[in-house]
Amino acid sequence: MNPLKLIFIVLLITAAVMSEGCNRGDKKAEEKKAPSQVAAKVNATEITVSQINNVLTRTPNVTPEVANQAKREILNKLVDQELAKEQAIALKLDRSPNVVQAIEAAKSEILARAYVEQIAATQPRPTAEDVKKYYVEHPELFSQRHVFEIEEIIVAPKEGNAAAVAAQVSKARSMQEIADWLKSTGVKFAANRAVRAAEQIPLDALPKLQTMKVGEIRVTPTPAGGQQIVRMAASKPAPVDEAAASPAIQQFLANKRAGDAIANEMKLVKEKAKIEYVGEFAGDATAADAKAKAEAEATARAKAVADAKAKADAEAQVRSDELSRARAAAEAKAKLEAEAKAPPTKAPAPVVPNVDKGIRGL
Repeated sequence: MNPLKLIFIVLLITAAVMSEGCNRGDKKAEEKKAPSQVAAKVNATEITVSQINNVLTRTPNVTPEVANQAKREILNKLVDQELAKEQAIALKLDRSPNVVQAIEAAKSEILARAYVEQIAATQPRPTAEDVKKYYVEHPELFSQRHVFEIEEIIVAPKEGNAAAVAAQVSKARSMQEIADWLKSTGVKFAANRAVRAAEQIPLDALPKLQTMKVGEIRVTPTPAGGQQIVRMAASKPAPVDEAAASPAIQQFLANKRAGDAIANEMKLVKEKAKIEYVGEFAGDATAADAKAKAEAEATARAKAVADAKAKADAEAQVRSDELSRARAAAEAKAKLEAEAKAPPTKAPAPVVPNVDKGIRGL
């Protein structure tokens, strides 16, 4: 059989198992099912209204005006799905190792998702006080929100390049000047210009961005080891009042609370469970985690040292440039003062035109 057809059938069977597992009871319950709950019969199998509604709730952008049409389309797809499932079983594809594995994977995913959704559902909703507190503590996102127009250059990682980039940025007058310099050095980079609202900026970077003046250029290291050069092209205030921000804040806090609860619960479950790694994954997982953590900390320390050195080198370069400019200015001033003190030179005798020659030419 064509592998693509097999994959298609596997997906259909998986979807059918998910649908049946979530919406059907045992055989006895099926026999007692109210007739009004049956939407269609495919051979010996019934497709229920509950199944249709279950799919409908997970279908985006369905308005009341098109709901009936959407239900009909869903029912037709469920009928096709059931027919494909029956054909797959007739061909004994349900015994195929790949199909069995896919069904078990789908079952595991459904059960795991149901567990974490239950944890999330038990968390209390954020109160009005919680929402107000978050609004007040984050003026950069709301009452002092800005929309930024920024120009940026992302410089690819290159060993020993940070100091040179920082020095160039400190004396550059435009992003084009920096781009031209990067081209001349052969360093790879990507330039971009974008308009971004405060909520589209990482929270740790937003305070620094808000302090930038229009026309100012700054450089910061990237997690990958390169540099991000940003120029503030424009900054426009766009505050959001508490009433307008409240729904988004409440949803954010609810998601965060649920995420934290799930993470804590999974940590406790993992601590109580007996987990043994075998084969190529054998070994002390704790030791491996500790080693990975130590390596990450060592990398972070090395990066911090390199960044500090790059900053010091850049500052030294800036001081050197300022000293050179000051020295040049002092020399120019001294030259002007010396010229002012020097005795005036004798003016040359005026040139008398040759009148005679001119007259003869008449």
